[in-house]
Amino acid sequence: MTEQNMPGTFDVIIIGGGPGGYVAAIRAAQLGLKTACIDMFTGKDGKPAPGGTCLNVGCIPSKALLDSSKYFHHVGHEFADHGISVKSLTVDIPKMIARKDGIVKKLTGGVTQLFKGNRVEFFHGRGRLLAGKQVEFTPADGTPAISLQAGSVILASGSVPIAIPNVTFDGEFIVDNAGALDFTSVPRRLGVIGAGVIGLELGSVWSRLGAEVVLLEALEGFLPTADITISQHAAREFAKQGLKFHFGTLVKGANVVKKEVLVTLEDKQGESQLTFDKLLVAVGRKPYTDGLLSPDSGVRLTDRGQIEVDGQSRTSVPGVWAVGDCVRGPMLAHKASEEGIAVVEQIAGKPAHICFDTVPWVIYTEPEIAWVGKTEQELKKAGVNYRSGSFPFAANGRALASGNSAGLVKMLADAETDEILGVHIVGASASELIAECVVAMEFHGSSEDLARIVHAHPTLSEAVHEAALHVDGRAIHRGN
Repeated sequence: MTEQNMPGTFDVIIIGGGPGGYVAAIRAAQLGLKTACIDMFTGKDGKPAPGGTCLNVGCIPSKALLDSSKYFHHVGHEFADHGISVKSLTVDIPKMIARKDGIVKKLTGGVTQLFKGNRVEFFHGRGRLLAGKQVEFTPADGTPAISLQAGSVILASGSVPIAIPNVTFDGEFIVDNAGALDFTSVPRRLGVIGAGVIGLELGSVWSRLGAEVVLLEALEGFLPTADITISQHAAREFAKQGLKFHFGTLVKGANVVKKEVLVTLEDKQGESQLTFDKLLVAVGRKPYTDGLLSPDSGVRLTDRGQIEVDGQSRTSVPGVWAVGDCVRGPMLAHKASEEGIAVVEQIAGKPAHICFDTVPWVIYTEPEIAWVGKTEQELKKAGVNYRSGSFPFAANGRALASGNSAGLVKMLADAETDEILGVHIVGASASELIAECVVAMEFHGSSEDLARIVHAHPTLSEAVHEAALHVDGRAIHRGN
Protein backbone atom coordinates (compact mmCIF):
# COMPACT_ATOMS: atom_id res chain seq x y z
CA MET A 1 0.00 0.00 0.00
CA THR A 2 1.44 3.36 -1.01
CA GLU A 3 1.56 6.23 1.46
CA GLN A 4 -1.06 8.10 -0.62
CA ASN A 5 -3.52 5.22 -0.22
CA MET A 6 -2.95 4.68 3.48
CA PRO A 7 -5.94 5.29 5.78
CA GLY A 8 -5.83 8.76 7.28
CA THR A 9 -3.67 10.15 4.47
CA PHE A 10 -5.16 12.69 2.06
CA ASP A 11 -4.10 14.96 -0.76
CA VAL A 12 -6.17 17.75 0.81
CA ILE A 13 -7.66 18.18 4.26
CA ILE A 14 -10.04 21.07 4.77
CA ILE A 15 -10.83 22.29 8.29
CA GLY A 16 -14.25 23.92 8.15
CA GLY A 17 -17.36 22.97 6.17
CA GLY A 18 -18.84 26.38 5.46
CA PRO A 19 -19.14 28.03 2.02
CA GLY A 20 -15.36 28.20 1.72
CA GLY A 21 -14.64 24.72 3.03
CA TYR A 22 -17.34 22.50 1.55
CA VAL A 23 -17.10 24.10 -1.89
CA ALA A 24 -13.32 23.66 -1.84
CA ALA A 25 -13.76 20.01 -0.84
CA ILE A 26 -16.13 19.27 -3.70
CA ARG A 27 -13.91 21.00 -6.24
CA ALA A 28 -10.84 19.18 -4.94
CA ALA A 29 -12.61 15.84 -5.35
CA GLN A 30 -13.69 16.82 -8.87
CA LEU A 31 -10.01 17.38 -9.68
CA GLY A 32 -9.16 13.85 -8.57
CA LEU A 33 -7.63 14.75 -5.20
CA LYS A 34 -8.24 12.48 -2.22
CA THR A 35 -10.11 14.89 0.02
CA ALA A 36 -11.30 15.13 3.62
CA CYS A 37 -13.43 17.84 5.19
CA ILE A 38 -13.73 18.39 8.95
CA ASP A 39 -16.69 20.33 10.32
CA MET A 40 -18.22 20.57 13.79
CA PHE A 41 -21.70 22.01 13.12
CA THR A 42 -24.51 19.89 14.53
CA GLY A 43 -28.14 20.40 13.53
CA LYS A 44 -31.13 20.67 15.85
CA ASP A 45 -31.74 16.96 15.22
CA GLY A 46 -28.32 16.11 16.61
CA LYS A 47 -26.94 15.08 13.23
CA PRO A 48 -23.94 16.57 11.40
CA ALA A 49 -24.86 19.77 9.55
CA PRO A 50 -22.06 20.83 7.20
CA GLY A 51 -22.55 24.24 5.67
CA GLY A 52 -21.08 26.46 8.34
CA THR A 53 -22.61 29.62 9.74
CA CYS A 54 -24.08 30.52 6.34
CA LEU A 55 -26.33 27.51 5.96
CA ASN A 56 -27.03 26.89 9.65
CA VAL A 57 -27.42 30.24 11.40
CA GLY A 58 -26.59 32.92 8.83
CA CYS A 59 -27.32 33.62 5.18
CA ILE A 60 -29.94 30.97 4.51
CA PRO A 61 -32.12 30.98 7.67
CA SER A 62 -32.11 34.78 7.79
CA LYS A 63 -33.32 34.96 4.18
CA ALA A 64 -36.06 32.44 4.94
CA LEU A 65 -37.35 34.63 7.77
CA LEU A 66 -36.90 37.79 5.72
CA ASP A 67 -39.16 36.36 3.02
CA SER A 68 -41.76 35.10 5.52
CA SER A 69 -41.90 38.44 7.30
CA LYS A 70 -42.00 40.29 3.98
CA TYR A 71 -45.10 38.40 2.89
CA PHE A 72 -46.79 39.09 6.22
CA HIS A 73 -46.01 42.79 5.96
CA HIS A 74 -47.19 43.00 2.35
CA VAL A 75 -50.52 41.37 3.19
CA GLY A 76 -51.09 43.70 6.11
CA HIS A 77 -49.89 46.96 4.56
CA GLU A 78 -49.81 46.78 0.76
CA PHE A 79 -52.38 44.32 -0.55
CA ALA A 80 -55.19 46.85 -0.12
CA ASP A 81 -53.61 49.00 -2.84
CA HIS A 82 -54.09 46.06 -5.21
CA GLY A 83 -57.75 45.72 -4.26
CA ILE A 84 -57.08 42.67 -2.09
CA SER A 85 -58.67 42.63 1.37
CA VAL A 86 -57.55 40.28 4.12
CA LYS A 87 -59.24 40.10 7.51
CA SER A 88 -57.94 38.70 10.80
CA LEU A 89 -54.32 38.58 9.72
CA THR A 90 -52.20 36.45 12.09
CA VAL A 91 -48.76 34.90 12.09
CA ASP A 92 -47.75 31.52 13.50
CA ILE A 93 -44.16 32.11 14.66
CA PRO A 94 -43.38 28.47 15.56
CA LYS A 95 -44.53 27.39 12.08
CA MET A 96 -42.44 30.14 10.50
CA ILE A 97 -39.39 28.99 12.46
CA ALA A 98 -40.11 25.36 11.54
CA ARG A 99 -40.18 26.30 7.84
CA LYS A 100 -36.81 28.01 8.25
CA ASP A 101 -35.40 24.96 10.02
CA GLY A 102 -36.70 22.70 7.26
CA ILE A 103 -34.87 24.73 4.62
CA VAL A 104 -31.66 24.61 6.65
CA LYS A 105 -31.93 20.83 7.12
CA LYS A 106 -32.57 20.29 3.40
CA LEU A 107 -29.51 22.30 2.41
CA THR A 108 -27.11 20.89 5.02
CA GLY A 109 -28.34 17.41 4.11
CA GLY A 110 -27.67 18.33 0.50
CA VAL A 111 -24.04 19.13 1.33
CA THR A 112 -23.73 15.72 2.99
CA GLN A 113 -25.06 14.06 -0.17
CA LEU A 114 -22.69 16.09 -2.34
CA PHE A 115 -19.80 14.87 -0.21
CA LYS A 116 -20.92 11.28 -0.71
CA GLY A 117 -21.48 11.74 -4.42
CA ASN A 118 -18.03 13.25 -4.89
CA ARG A 119 -16.30 10.81 -2.50
CA VAL A 120 -15.25 13.49 -0.04
CA GLU A 121 -14.53 11.86 3.32
CA PHE A 122 -16.39 13.81 5.99
CA PHE A 123 -15.29 14.02 9.62
CA HIS A 124 -17.78 15.42 12.15
CA GLY A 125 -15.90 17.21 14.88
CA ARG A 126 -12.99 19.59 15.38
CA GLY A 127 -9.78 19.85 13.42
CA ARG A 128 -6.48 21.22 14.68
CA LEU A 129 -3.44 21.87 12.53
CA LEU A 130 -0.19 20.39 13.86
CA ALA A 131 3.35 20.68 12.51
CA GLY A 132 4.18 18.93 9.25
CA LYS A 133 0.67 19.31 7.81
CA GLN A 134 -0.74 16.83 10.28
CA VAL A 135 -4.29 17.41 11.43
CA GLU A 136 -5.63 16.27 14.78
CA PHE A 137 -9.29 15.32 14.49
CA THR A 138 -11.43 15.24 17.64
CA PRO A 139 -14.78 13.53 16.90
CA ALA A 140 -17.98 15.25 18.01
CA ASP A 141 -19.19 11.99 19.58
CA GLY A 142 -16.48 12.09 22.24
CA THR A 143 -14.39 9.20 20.93
CA PRO A 144 -10.59 9.57 21.04
CA ALA A 145 -8.85 11.99 18.69
CA ILE A 146 -6.97 10.64 15.67
CA SER A 147 -4.20 12.03 13.50
CA LEU A 148 -4.60 12.64 9.78
CA GLN A 149 -1.87 13.46 7.28
CA ALA A 150 -2.30 15.85 4.36
CA GLY A 151 -0.38 16.86 1.28
CA SER A 152 -2.10 20.25 1.56
CA VAL A 153 -4.30 21.78 4.25
CA ILE A 154 -6.95 24.44 3.76
CA LEU A 155 -8.06 26.37 6.84
CA ALA A 156 -11.66 27.53 6.44
CA SER A 157 -12.69 27.91 10.06
CA GLY A 158 -15.03 30.86 9.52
CA SER A 159 -16.02 33.46 12.10
CA VAL A 160 -18.01 33.94 15.29
CA PRO A 161 -20.06 36.86 16.66
CA ILE A 162 -18.18 39.56 18.52
CA ALA A 163 -19.20 40.06 22.14
CA ILE A 164 -18.96 43.43 23.86
CA PRO A 165 -17.98 44.21 27.45
CA ASN A 166 -20.70 44.08 30.12
CA VAL A 167 -23.22 42.52 27.72
CA THR A 168 -23.36 38.76 28.28
CA PHE A 169 -25.19 36.40 25.94
CA ASP A 170 -27.74 34.27 27.81
CA GLY A 171 -29.47 32.75 24.77
CA GLU A 172 -32.90 33.95 25.88
CA PHE A 173 -33.01 37.68 26.53
CA ILE A 174 -29.58 38.74 25.21
CA VAL A 175 -28.77 36.89 21.99
CA ASP A 176 -26.50 36.76 18.97
CA ASN A 177 -27.68 36.27 15.38
CA ALA A 178 -28.42 32.58 15.99
CA GLY A 179 -30.67 33.39 18.94
CA ALA A 180 -32.57 36.03 16.95
CA LEU A 181 -33.42 33.36 14.36
CA ASP A 182 -35.23 31.27 16.97
CA PHE A 183 -37.51 33.60 18.91
CA THR A 184 -40.70 31.73 19.81
CA SER A 185 -42.83 34.89 19.71
CA VAL A 186 -42.59 38.45 18.45
CA PRO A 187 -40.89 40.63 21.09
CA ARG A 188 -42.77 43.82 21.79
CA ARG A 189 -39.53 45.78 22.06
CA LEU A 190 -36.34 44.60 20.35
CA GLY A 191 -33.03 46.36 20.85
CA VAL A 192 -30.28 45.77 18.30
CA ILE A 193 -26.67 46.73 19.03
CA GLY A 194 -25.16 47.44 15.62
CA ALA A 195 -26.80 48.85 12.49
CA GLY A 196 -24.76 46.82 10.03
CA VAL A 197 -25.85 43.98 7.75
CA ILE A 198 -26.92 41.52 10.46
CA GLY A 199 -28.63 44.14 12.60
CA LEU A 200 -30.55 45.57 9.65
CA GLU A 201 -31.69 42.21 8.31
CA LEU A 202 -32.79 40.65 11.59
CA GLY A 203 -34.17 43.95 12.81
CA SER A 204 -36.27 44.11 9.65
CA VAL A 205 -37.60 40.58 10.21
CA TRP A 206 -39.04 41.30 13.65
CA SER A 207 -40.10 44.85 12.81
CA ARG A 208 -42.29 43.57 9.95
CA LEU A 209 -43.87 41.08 12.33
CA GLY A 210 -44.82 43.82 14.79
CA ALA A 211 -41.86 44.48 17.09
CA GLU A 212 -40.75 47.99 17.97
CA VAL A 213 -37.12 47.88 16.84
CA VAL A 214 -34.40 50.28 17.98
CA LEU A 215 -30.89 50.00 16.49
CA LEU A 216 -28.01 51.32 18.60
CA GLU A 217 -24.98 52.20 16.49
CA ALA A 218 -21.63 53.44 17.83
CA LEU A 219 -20.70 55.12 14.53
CA GLU A 220 -22.06 58.56 13.72
CA GLY A 221 -23.26 57.69 10.23
CA PHE A 222 -25.39 55.00 8.59
CA LEU A 223 -23.62 52.28 6.55
CA PRO A 224 -20.37 54.22 6.06
CA THR A 225 -18.95 51.49 3.77
CA ALA A 226 -21.76 52.04 1.25
CA ASP A 227 -21.95 54.88 -1.25
CA ILE A 228 -23.22 58.00 0.49
CA THR A 229 -26.16 58.47 -1.88
CA ILE A 230 -27.31 54.90 -1.34
CA SER A 231 -26.89 54.92 2.44
CA GLN A 232 -28.82 58.19 2.77
CA HIS A 233 -31.65 56.90 0.60
CA ALA A 234 -31.79 53.58 2.44
CA ALA A 235 -31.84 55.32 5.84
CA ARG A 236 -34.92 57.30 4.80
CA GLU A 237 -36.69 54.16 3.63
CA PHE A 238 -35.95 52.27 6.85
CA ALA A 239 -37.16 55.21 8.92
CA LYS A 240 -40.45 55.13 6.99
CA GLN A 241 -40.77 51.45 7.93
CA GLY A 242 -40.57 52.32 11.62
CA LEU A 243 -36.99 51.28 12.37
CA LYS A 244 -35.48 53.68 14.91
CA PHE A 245 -31.77 54.51 14.91
CA HIS A 246 -29.53 55.94 17.62
CA PHE A 247 -26.19 56.86 16.04
CA GLY A 248 -23.06 57.80 17.99
CA THR A 249 -24.33 55.64 20.83
CA LEU A 250 -22.15 53.38 22.96
CA VAL A 251 -23.68 50.54 24.94
CA LYS A 252 -22.06 50.53 28.38
CA GLY A 253 -23.86 47.49 29.73
CA ALA A 254 -27.01 45.38 29.76
CA ASN A 255 -28.74 43.52 32.58
CA VAL A 256 -31.80 41.29 32.67
CA VAL A 257 -34.21 42.46 35.35
CA LYS A 258 -37.61 40.81 35.78
CA LYS A 259 -37.54 39.33 32.25
CA GLU A 260 -36.62 42.67 30.67
CA VAL A 261 -33.27 43.87 29.36
CA LEU A 262 -32.11 47.17 30.85
CA VAL A 263 -29.51 48.74 28.53
CA THR A 264 -27.22 51.56 29.65
CA LEU A 265 -26.23 53.93 26.82
CA GLU A 266 -23.83 56.82 26.40
CA ASP A 267 -24.03 59.48 23.69
CA LYS A 268 -23.32 63.19 23.37
CA GLN A 269 -26.05 63.95 25.91
CA GLY A 270 -24.53 61.61 28.48
CA GLU A 271 -25.77 58.34 29.95
CA SER A 272 -29.33 57.06 29.64
CA GLN A 273 -31.21 53.79 29.76
CA LEU A 274 -33.60 51.92 27.49
CA THR A 275 -35.63 48.81 28.26
CA PHE A 276 -36.29 45.97 25.81
CA ASP A 277 -37.88 42.54 25.86
CA LYS A 278 -35.01 41.12 23.78
CA LEU A 279 -31.55 42.44 22.91
CA LEU A 280 -29.65 41.34 19.79
CA VAL A 281 -25.91 41.95 19.75
CA ALA A 282 -24.84 42.38 16.11
CA VAL A 283 -21.64 44.42 16.22
CA GLY A 284 -19.81 42.22 13.75
CA ARG A 285 -17.89 38.97 13.58
CA LYS A 286 -14.29 37.92 14.18
CA PRO A 287 -12.15 35.08 12.76
CA TYR A 288 -12.67 31.77 14.55
CA THR A 289 -9.23 30.39 15.29
CA ASP A 290 -9.62 29.14 18.88
CA GLY A 291 -7.99 25.72 19.09
CA LEU A 292 -7.33 25.69 15.35
CA LEU A 293 -3.55 25.94 15.41
CA SER A 294 -1.02 24.13 17.57
CA PRO A 295 1.87 26.33 18.76
CA ASP A 296 4.27 24.47 16.44
CA SER A 297 2.03 24.67 13.35
CA GLY A 298 4.01 27.63 12.03
CA VAL A 299 0.92 29.50 10.79
CA ARG A 300 0.99 33.19 11.68
CA LEU A 301 -1.91 35.40 12.72
CA THR A 302 -2.24 39.12 12.05
CA ASP A 303 -2.75 41.78 14.72
CA ARG A 304 -6.49 41.49 13.99
CA GLY A 305 -6.54 37.78 14.72
CA GLN A 306 -6.85 36.78 11.07
CA ILE A 307 -4.78 34.01 9.53
CA GLU A 308 -2.00 35.73 7.60
CA VAL A 309 -2.14 34.96 3.87
CA ASP A 310 -0.76 36.38 0.64
CA GLY A 311 -2.76 37.34 -2.44
CA GLN A 312 -3.12 33.66 -3.41
CA SER A 313 -4.35 32.56 0.06
CA ARG A 314 -1.04 30.95 1.06
CA THR A 315 -0.20 31.02 4.76
CA SER A 316 3.31 31.29 6.24
CA VAL A 317 3.63 27.47 5.96
CA PRO A 318 4.14 25.93 2.50
CA GLY A 319 1.22 23.72 1.58
CA VAL A 320 -1.12 25.32 4.12
CA TRP A 321 -3.74 27.70 2.82
CA ALA A 322 -6.58 29.71 4.38
CA VAL A 323 -9.82 31.14 2.97
CA GLY A 324 -13.04 32.85 3.96
CA ASP A 325 -13.91 34.75 7.11
CA CYS A 326 -10.69 33.75 8.90
CA VAL A 327 -8.52 35.76 6.45
CA ARG A 328 -8.35 39.30 5.06
CA GLY A 329 -11.15 40.78 3.01
CA PRO A 330 -14.91 40.97 3.42
CA MET A 331 -16.71 38.25 5.38
CA LEU A 332 -18.93 37.13 2.50
CA ALA A 333 -19.97 33.58 1.70
CA HIS A 334 -19.47 33.97 -2.05
CA LYS A 335 -16.00 35.41 -1.54
CA ALA A 336 -15.10 32.39 0.61
CA SER A 337 -16.41 29.93 -1.99
CA GLU A 338 -14.42 31.46 -4.82
CA GLU A 339 -11.28 31.55 -2.67
CA GLY A 340 -11.74 27.88 -1.85
CA ILE A 341 -12.09 26.95 -5.51
CA ALA A 342 -9.07 29.05 -6.47
CA VAL A 343 -6.93 27.39 -3.80
CA VAL A 344 -7.71 23.79 -4.80
CA GLU A 345 -7.18 24.61 -8.46
CA GLN A 346 -3.72 25.93 -7.56
CA ILE A 347 -3.05 22.79 -5.53
CA ALA A 348 -4.00 20.75 -8.61
CA GLY A 349 -1.56 22.76 -10.72
CA LYS A 350 -4.16 24.82 -12.54
CA PRO A 351 -4.23 28.62 -12.95
CA ALA A 352 -6.57 30.47 -10.62
CA HIS A 353 -7.39 34.09 -9.96
CA ILE A 354 -9.91 36.15 -7.99
CA CYS A 355 -10.53 39.85 -8.56
CA PHE A 356 -11.38 41.17 -5.11
CA ASP A 357 -12.27 44.56 -6.63
CA THR A 358 -15.41 43.05 -8.17
CA VAL A 359 -16.78 41.09 -5.21
CA PRO A 360 -20.41 42.24 -4.79
CA TRP A 361 -21.96 43.18 -1.45
CA VAL A 362 -25.65 42.67 -0.67
CA ILE A 363 -27.94 43.56 2.24
CA TYR A 364 -31.25 41.69 1.97
CA THR A 365 -33.53 44.27 3.51
CA GLU A 366 -36.48 45.80 1.71
CA PRO A 367 -35.46 47.64 -0.33
CA GLU A 368 -32.33 45.57 -0.93
CA ILE A 369 -28.93 47.22 -1.03
CA ALA A 370 -26.15 45.99 -3.32
CA TRP A 371 -22.92 47.38 -4.65
CA VAL A 372 -19.69 46.51 -6.39
CA GLY A 373 -16.50 48.51 -6.85
CA LYS A 374 -15.68 51.96 -5.55
CA THR A 375 -17.98 54.39 -3.78
CA GLU A 376 -18.12 58.06 -4.70
CA GLN A 377 -16.41 59.04 -1.45
CA GLU A 378 -13.55 56.60 -2.15
CA LEU A 379 -13.03 58.05 -5.62
CA LYS A 380 -12.99 61.59 -4.27
CA LYS A 381 -10.49 60.66 -1.58
CA ALA A 382 -8.23 59.02 -4.18
CA GLY A 383 -8.48 62.03 -6.49
CA VAL A 384 -9.96 59.98 -9.34
CA ASN A 385 -11.70 61.97 -12.06
CA TYR A 386 -15.06 60.29 -12.61
CA ARG A 387 -18.56 60.78 -13.98
CA SER A 388 -21.75 59.70 -12.27
CA GLY A 389 -25.14 58.60 -13.57
CA SER A 390 -28.26 57.52 -11.71
CA PHE A 391 -31.83 56.48 -12.28
CA PRO A 392 -34.72 56.21 -9.80
CA PHE A 393 -36.98 53.17 -9.69
CA ALA A 394 -39.86 55.63 -9.35
CA ALA A 395 -39.45 56.26 -13.09
CA ASN A 396 -39.27 52.57 -14.00
CA GLY A 397 -42.48 51.04 -15.35
CA ARG A 398 -41.95 47.55 -13.91
CA ALA A 399 -41.11 48.96 -10.48
CA LEU A 400 -44.27 51.05 -10.43
CA ALA A 401 -46.44 48.19 -11.66
CA SER A 402 -45.11 45.87 -8.94
CA GLY A 403 -45.28 48.45 -6.18
CA ASN A 404 -41.51 48.56 -5.73
CA SER A 405 -40.71 52.13 -6.70
CA ALA A 406 -38.34 52.95 -3.82
CA GLY A 407 -34.65 53.30 -4.60
CA LEU A 408 -32.26 54.02 -7.43
CA VAL A 409 -29.27 52.80 -9.41
CA LYS A 410 -26.06 54.82 -9.33
CA MET A 411 -23.14 54.23 -11.69
CA LEU A 412 -19.61 55.65 -11.49
CA ALA A 413 -17.26 55.63 -14.48
CA ASP A 414 -13.78 56.93 -15.22
CA ALA A 415 -14.03 60.40 -16.78
CA GLU A 416 -11.46 59.60 -19.49
CA THR A 417 -11.78 55.90 -20.28
CA ASP A 418 -15.44 55.48 -19.25
CA GLU A 419 -14.54 52.19 -17.51
CA ILE A 420 -17.11 51.38 -14.82
CA LEU A 421 -15.58 51.96 -11.38
CA GLY A 422 -18.57 51.17 -9.21
CA VAL A 423 -22.30 50.50 -9.25
CA HIS A 424 -24.56 51.02 -6.26
CA ILE A 425 -28.20 49.99 -6.00
CA VAL A 426 -30.93 50.38 -3.42
CA GLY A 427 -34.22 48.88 -4.51
CA ALA A 428 -36.14 45.71 -5.29
CA SER A 429 -34.02 42.80 -6.58
CA ALA A 430 -30.79 44.75 -6.13
CA SER A 431 -29.11 41.43 -5.25
CA GLU A 432 -29.92 40.14 -8.74
CA LEU A 433 -29.39 43.36 -10.69
CA ILE A 434 -25.85 43.81 -9.39
CA ALA A 435 -24.69 40.66 -11.24
CA GLU A 436 -24.89 42.36 -14.63
CA CYS A 437 -22.66 45.12 -13.32
CA VAL A 438 -20.15 42.65 -11.86
CA VAL A 439 -19.85 40.94 -15.26
CA ALA A 440 -19.34 44.27 -17.01
CA MET A 441 -16.61 45.28 -14.55
CA GLU A 442 -14.86 41.88 -14.77
CA PHE A 443 -14.45 42.53 -18.51
CA HIS A 444 -13.40 46.16 -17.86
CA GLY A 445 -16.61 47.31 -19.49
CA SER A 446 -17.65 50.93 -19.85
CA SER A 447 -20.89 52.70 -19.05
CA GLU A 448 -21.29 53.02 -22.83
CA ASP A 449 -21.25 49.20 -23.09
CA LEU A 450 -24.21 48.90 -20.73
CA ALA A 451 -25.92 51.84 -22.39
CA ARG A 452 -25.70 50.14 -25.80
CA ILE A 453 -26.96 46.73 -24.62
CA VAL A 454 -30.67 46.10 -25.23
CA HIS A 455 -32.52 45.50 -21.97
CA ALA A 456 -35.94 43.85 -21.99
CA HIS A 457 -38.98 46.03 -21.33
CA PRO A 458 -40.55 46.25 -18.85
CA THR A 459 -37.90 45.11 -16.37
CA LEU A 460 -36.14 46.48 -13.32
CA SER A 461 -32.86 46.05 -15.21
CA GLU A 462 -33.84 49.03 -17.36
CA ALA A 463 -32.88 51.17 -14.36
CA VAL A 464 -29.29 49.94 -14.79
CA HIS A 465 -29.53 50.77 -18.50
CA GLU A 466 -30.83 54.26 -17.82
CA ALA A 467 -28.17 54.92 -15.15
CA ALA A 468 -25.52 53.99 -17.72
CA LEU A 469 -27.12 56.37 -20.23
CA HIS A 470 -27.22 59.09 -17.59
CA VAL A 471 -23.44 58.90 -17.09
CA ASP A 472 -23.25 60.52 -20.54
CA GLY A 473 -26.19 62.81 -19.84
CA ARG A 474 -28.60 61.05 -22.19
CA ALA A 475 -31.01 59.08 -20.03
CA ILE A 476 -34.36 58.84 -21.79
CA HIS A 477 -36.82 58.63 -18.92
CA ARG A 478 -35.41 61.20 -16.52
CA GLY A 479 -34.33 64.82 -16.71
CA ASN A 480 -30.63 65.41 -17.25
